Amino acid sequence: MNRPMREEQRPPDEAILELAPNVRRLQLPMSMPGLGHVNCYILDDENGAALVDPGLPGPANWKALMTGLAQAEVPPERVHSIVITHSHPDHFGAAGHFHQKYGCEIITHRNFRMWWNLEEEDDDPLQNVLSSDENAQLRDDPLFAGLDTGPRGPTPWGGERYKMPWHRRLGYAMMRKGWGGSWFSTPKPTKRIEDADHLRLARRDFVAVHTPGHTTDHLCLYDPEAGLMLCGDHVLPTITPHISGFGPAADPLKDFFISLDRVAEFDGIKLGLPAHGQPFTNLAGRVEDIKRHHEERLDLLRESSDQLGRASVQKYMKELFQQRSWGPMAESETFAHLEHLRQIGETDATRTPDGLLEYSFH
Repeated sequence: MNRPMREEQRPPDEAILELAPNVRRLQLPMSMPGLGHVNCYILDDENGAALVDPGLPGPANWKALMTGLAQAEVPPERVHSIVITHSHPDHFGAAGHFHQKYGCEIITHRNFRMWWNLEEEDDDPLQNVLSSDENAQLRDDPLFAGLDTGPRGPTPWGGERYKMPWHRRLGYAMMRKGWGGSWFSTPKPTKRIEDADHLRLARRDFVAVHTPGHTTDHLCLYDPEAGLMLCGDHVLPTITPHISGFGPAADPLKDFFISLDRVAEFDGIKLGLPAHGQPFTNLAGRVEDIKRHHEERLDLLRESSDQLGRASVQKYMKELFQQRSWGPMAESETFAHLEHLRQIGETDATRTPDGLLEYSFH
């Protein structure tokens, strides 16, 4: 039985949609699990325009972006700024090439960084490189002491690291090494901003809102004048963003909950503008839906513990996800949920002789 297509999965709408004064949406094509487009927002002003999240790297996205800007009557040389909500390729991909070609400013949160360490070379550029400080907070925990956090080491919960398909590994290598010219050049921010900083966009002041959870560098933009929240991947209309067990945060799910509560508390939000899917009006209500989804997952882990007892992340993952979703991303999100429960004192964890983490509930 086929499931109905979620709105985030739909192919891009070719129309340029005006959403608020000086705020328009251009949808760009993409093909990743569960996603069919990325929303690039055009913020018009007297100097030209700023773009928020210009899509994937590579010539196919670039062609779609140039076609969309022409339809919107925005010459690319008039794009003075690109704001990147977070460090995932479907959001930052075209920014490096755009900067090299037209000299625009690249604006990110202060914590913006790639999945790989740009300052260090690696002997195998086809690896999904995690920097030595990526799991720094995890290493501070005795449970993770001495863990090899390099690309060839085990995952923090034990087991093999995710092996990306060769074409995607090659794509990341091209971005990291600059192969293929500026198409795949990684963006280097020209302006890093902090939470509560103001940005002049669309002829008015927007407020930067740091929302860690999906990534540690995730950034939303609040527009008090028109009542907008540009949400990136933080709040999506029908799906929830991946909460990864990789990364520097000891409890990324807790960070996500706190960030969700923050955006829900802003007054006067008339419209949430997500990076995928359609605009939505009840931001606080959608936040509650997402929190409820994760609370249900935590409850499912608690219930599963009655049968599983002390068990590995891999075993809990099979209780939390349907078989079609089993794999490294599901393991990573299961680990994030189990670690949240450990941080609040509901579980403990020990390592088996072969390095697997096993969790048991009190």
